[in-house]
Amino acid sequence: MNRTKAGIISFAIILTLLMLFGTEFFEGVWSFPTFSPIPLMIFALVGTGIYATIKLGFPQLRYLKHGINVTRGIYDNPEDEGDLNHFRALTTALSATVGIGNIAGVATALYYGGPGALFWMWVTAFFGTTLKYAECSLSLKYREIRSDGHTAGGPMYTIEHGMGKNWRWMAVAFASFAIICSFATGNAIQAFTVSDQIYSEMSQFLGTEHFLTLKHHVWTGFELSVQQVINGILLVTVIGLVIIGGIKRIGHVTGYLAPIMAVIYVVAASLILLVNIDKIGASFALIFKMAFNPPATIAGTGGGILLTMLWGIKRGLYSNEAGQGSAAIAHSTAKTKYPIREGSVAMLGPFIDTLIICTLTGLVIITTGAWQHTQFYMNITDPVSQQVKDILNVGLFNSSLLTSYAFKEGLGFLFSFGDKIVTVSVLLFAVSTAISWSYYGDRSTVYLFGEKAIMAYKWVFLLFVFIGAIAELEAIWAFGDAALGIMTFPNLISIIFLSTALKVMTKDYFSKEHVPYKK
Repeated sequence: MNRTKAGIISFAIILTLLMLFGTEFFEGVWSFPTFSPIPLMIFALVGTGIYATIKLGFPQLRYLKHGINVTRGIYDNPEDEGDLNHFRALTTALSATVGIGNIAGVATALYYGGPGALFWMWVTAFFGTTLKYAECSLSLKYREIRSDGHTAGGPMYTIEHGMGKNWRWMAVAFASFAIICSFATGNAIQAFTVSDQIYSEMSQFLGTEHFLTLKHHVWTGFELSVQQVINGILLVTVIGLVIIGGIKRIGHVTGYLAPIMAVIYVVAASLILLVNIDKIGASFALIFKMAFNPPATIAGTGGGILLTMLWGIKRGLYSNEAGQGSAAIAHSTAKTKYPIREGSVAMLGPFIDTLIICTLTGLVIITTGAWQHTQFYMNITDPVSQQVKDILNVGLFNSSLLTSYAFKEGLGFLFSFGDKIVTVSVLLFAVSTAISWSYYGDRSTVYLFGEKAIMAYKWVFLLFVFIGAIAELEAIWAFGDAALGIMTFPNLISIIFLSTALKVMTKDYFSKEHVPYKK
């Protein structure tokens, strides 16, 4: 069976299951099997990460310096096949990962799982670094070079070419859910967060009765304002202007956006932590304590350490995408003939994304006391205490609004608009993430349906940008999480299946002397 027919059948099955059982059927990926205290998704991600780390000899420690040197461009040969140099391949991948997960994702993890969730995000990042090394090396190894000179790579090609055509069904499954994930996780969630943040800012300025911010009842559980519609139109316009240009324009835009947005956010967060430096030690102690020994009131509700672990790993995966396979699509475009070289570059992603930026976000939320405005904190506090009354008087904050509140509190000594830094960061992060994810879905569409389907995909992608800008948070996150989890399994299986070949490739590559390229 060819890819197109397999793709049509795959989407028909997914839509049928969605109509019969709803999103709950897919959401179960994060709680399956129900009789087990540890969901299979967590076991698969962390287990595969540990297995690959041991088998490959801790590449995230041994080859990190080499990855930095490669990213600097000292080995770049412009004559090598590929679309982007190492730096732009990394920034394209980082633009998809350094984004809403670092602002809204961390906040959501703390909102439901408490400070201890940050520790499990670190665990996901450490072992996920090996997964990123593996999936990106393999994607470049098994990529295709089209007749026009452009690349086509990613886990779907790794599975089909590396494992054989008998595994094509699994490659098709990955590509199908990658397309769905590009609409939800990589797109609608980004649009929702930007729109929600802008609406919040406009409401503070104009009030909620202004014709722009007044929410009109559409149907039960769904309200819509003129401001949200305007947000959606603006986002569609900005993102559409970039993605129509293809990977080279995407690479150029993300090559500028990624560093700029990271510097703005990191400088502001570092300033807050510098002012609260006396609280950092206690914050780390709280993180470790609640990672392994959550309060009895949480454990008593059937959550405890598993609740904290689940939120940490879910948001860790969403943040750095390690093991998911999406970033491998961007890294497969690198201009190099050495797969391991690009794999070593890819390892920088989780370090920058989770171990640095997500940690900064988490520490800002904790040190400023903003974490007390979460559902987790309410669950561990006496519900009739004066403290709870004071917190409820200010309100509970989830997603990017929690991070905004933390920045406003943290930078209050300097100016009163610290939350606006988060608004700018959310805008830059979300746009760059959506731009990069459009390419992931684009490549998955080409794998299944060919080049002729690209424009149709891009128009549907832009439609979901608009839908995300006016939709509700819970529904978007839920289906996005489900697609993200399901597309991860085929990628993890391919890593395990090809780990021996990858070990040989690694040994062979690092047994050679690597001389900087000279023009």
